[in-house]
Amino acid sequence: MTSARRIRLEKGLLKVGEVAQEAGVRTSTVKFYTEQGLLEVADYTKGGYRLYDREKTIRRIIAIRQMTARRISLVELRPE
Repeated sequence: MTSARRIRLEKGLLKVGEVAQEAGVRTSTVKFYTEQGLLEVADYTKGGYRLYDREKTIRRIIAIRQMTARRISLVELRPE
């Protein structure tokens, strides 16, 4: 593990693929939710990769999945 990755993980920041894997969704889902304003990017790597707060993002994805399962539209879930 590189030192940059270790520091990132210690701060609780995950890349798109890591978030997707932990949340049990596809990377395209994480990207789509981000583009729709449903997920917040916490930071970016020097290489331009999006970084997400681990706990906040995983909780939010789970909540979005639960609400859409109840037929609540994504438009209704967007923050004001």
